[in-house]
Amino acid sequence: MINIKRLTTSDADFGARLDALLAFESAQDASVEQTVAAILADVKTRGDAALIEYTRRFDGLRATSMAELELSQNELQAALAGLPAEQRQALEAAAQRVRSYHERQTLESWQYVDDGADACGTLLGQKVTPLDRVGLYVPGGKASYPSSVLMNAIPARVAGVGELIMVVPTPAGEHNPLVLAAAALAGVDRVFTIGGAQAVAALAYGTQTVPQVDKIVGPGNAYVAAAKRRVFGVVGIDMVAGPSEILVICDGHTEPDWVAMDLFSQAEHDELAQSILICPDAAYIERVAASLEKLLPTMPRRQVIRAALENRGALIEVRDLDEACRIANRIAPEHLELSLVDADAWVAKIRHAGAIFIGRYTSESLGDYCAGPNHVLPTSGSARFSSPLGVYDFQKRTSLIRVSPAGSRILGRIAATLAHGEGLPAHARSAEYRVDG
Repeated sequence: MINIKRLTTSDADFGARLDALLAFESAQDASVEQTVAAILADVKTRGDAALIEYTRRFDGLRATSMAELELSQNELQAALAGLPAEQRQALEAAAQRVRSYHERQTLESWQYVDDGADACGTLLGQKVTPLDRVGLYVPGGKASYPSSVLMNAIPARVAGVGELIMVVPTPAGEHNPLVLAAAALAGVDRVFTIGGAQAVAALAYGTQTVPQVDKIVGPGNAYVAAAKRRVFGVVGIDMVAGPSEILVICDGHTEPDWVAMDLFSQAEHDELAQSILICPDAAYIERVAASLEKLLPTMPRRQVIRAALENRGALIEVRDLDEACRIANRIAPEHLELSLVDADAWVAKIRHAGAIFIGRYTSESLGDYCAGPNHVLPTSGSARFSSPLGVYDFQKRTSLIRVSPAGSRILGRIAATLAHGEGLPAHARSAEYRVDG
């Protein structure tokens, strides 16, 4: 029997039990941090030599040069050409949908002339510029995610990023054709078969062969997450993501097996993934619990699913759907399914979620692969203040200011007065020169 937590909002200790359920501390122990710090410093100092050494040690490759760890464009195209027809068509359809969605996100430069009495023709604006070079970290080996290649590379290409450098570990030389085919479809420029903290270090600092990037995006294990956290500031990063999450709000009218499998869809990622059902119908919650028990033995990753459901899963009974939405906003989940009769009417009640899946037929798994919006989403409650990965993450904004002589006399007096108030006389004098000049 699955020992999944049962919570009821009418219980006096509900708030404390919910907080305990949501509590997540990253499993970054001292040994991980020490190992990562040493690897980063070594790659920064020794470059390619350190990369080759760590790749031999951790991935079991017998490489003696960086040339052996870089895949050519011909190899990427060969992987694409060699896919079975059904897989290629699915990958191409997903890529097109992701591209079409993200093309609507592009930021634009703008400017205007302030003709107010205190500005005298001052030009103000914003210049939008893509990043020059981005690094894409893609998990490899048993954890191979071509969908992550598409979700990270396509928005960067739409944004106009000049060069995409992908790193993907290949333990024992295991290449995943779908991952390489996705790189070809998404327009990745260079691919290195390296992974772990050493790959993050190479992208952040650059080596004799791997070029330094401006930003690193993409998921990874505990060592990759620790490395990304440490190099932030030297380069940009997308986020340090926690375990996968799904929250389903259901009115009790969806087929229970559907909801059970939706909960499984995130639980199968790892033992710390979080799957939660919120429903006002106690009898329906029991039907979903029965579906969980019935379907679990059919799942290849049933041990991982069971551990996730017992560690951080929950079935929550609420008074009504309004209360369900309030709890959802408190949790701020990565994925939120509104499995409701009139789902659209409830979207306005949701303020905090990485992605909202509206209606019974919108399974979270569609968002992972081919719906179009990005599947790189904020976790661990960070949807309260952050957003999905998008084109805007690969563009930066520069302010534009041009002041006329008449404008400098007016604005200069304002600036000088404030600068004197802050005790910064050079600031004041710089403005006053233009007033008097």
